[in-house]
Amino acid sequence: MSETTVDAGRERPRGVAATLHDVAREAGVSLATASRVLNGSTRKVAESYRERVEAAAARLGYSANLSAQATARGTSGIIALLVADIADPYFGQIASGVARGADEAGLIVTIAITERDPDREVRLVRALRGQRPRGLILAASRTTGGTTPELQQELDALAASGGRIVALGRGIDDVRTVIIDNLAGARALASSLAGLGYRRAVILAAYAGMRTSDDRVAGFTEGFTSGGGEPPRVYRGGFTRDSGERLMHEALEDGIEPGTLVFGVNDVVAIGALAAIRAAGRSVGHDIALAGFDDIPTGRDVTPALTTVRVPLEAVGHETLRAAVDADWTVDPAALELSVELRDSTPPR
Repeated sequence: MSETTVDAGRERPRGVAATLHDVAREAGVSLATASRVLNGSTRKVAESYRERVEAAAARLGYSANLSAQATARGTSGIIALLVADIADPYFGQIASGVARGADEAGLIVTIAITERDPDREVRLVRALRGQRPRGLILAASRTTGGTTPELQQELDALAASGGRIVALGRGIDDVRTVIIDNLAGARALASSLAGLGYRRAVILAAYAGMRTSDDRVAGFTEGFTSGGGEPPRVYRGGFTRDSGERLMHEALEDGIEPGTLVFGVNDVVAIGALAAIRAAGRSVGHDIALAGFDDIPTGRDVTPALTTVRVPLEAVGHETLRAAVDADWTVDPAALELSVELRDSTPPR
């Protein structure tokens, strides 16, 4: 079949970005052929034409149109990542693992922030669907209420267009799921601390219905009481440092005896509690012991260093990326293995 070429008689103005028409004209091929080469179409192109198109694109500094690639392939080279709060080191480390895996796969990561707002999450998924992402990773904490009909509709539409959906944690049916065992991790932490002689505890948690927090509260309570401790007092707020500080102030006003253990459902909450303890003229350690969950780097740098449950967050992020792009994905248990890290904030009683 003969190749109908684009007119090569016109010159492109200086300072104007090269277009697909420019590449086709430079290579002496049709616009359709240039598109098949540069936008990733599955249709075969003769090797001689491919070489000419790629050489012309390199000479002109052409950058492919992602929308055109998505049309040609059915999906784009984009991985969409939804997190609750990018300022939270927990989500930052997960995003780092996703980005590393995407780079290995030659993909680009788009990050959107839900702020734990279900309506905002629906709007974001709808907007991201227009990019035809190859995968969508839902890393924001889920609630026990399950997926709303509006979100499920958007997820179904994205899946129908060829995008694969991955959830970090339970709460969304019929999608690939990467699960951090928060219940077992918190149980192991509490059991270890009860073994150090702690018998009174306070938990600073997120609001009821947040799966991650609820699992950590349940696991810690079970491990602590099984180890001989009293049922902990639970204060509820959010996952932020400010929430941890506020809840700790409330607990101090209610009375905290020396030797009491305070468990923040994540390290950020625990670090907020540390500030409140010091502001009240109390000390962390032998006076009021303190533990968290996740093992963010800041928890190792504060004084005293924070006892916690280590979650390999970057490995978790990398695992969610694998789940989004690998057709034959099976979970790697080593990427999700938790461990108790006992440090100076919880000295033996």
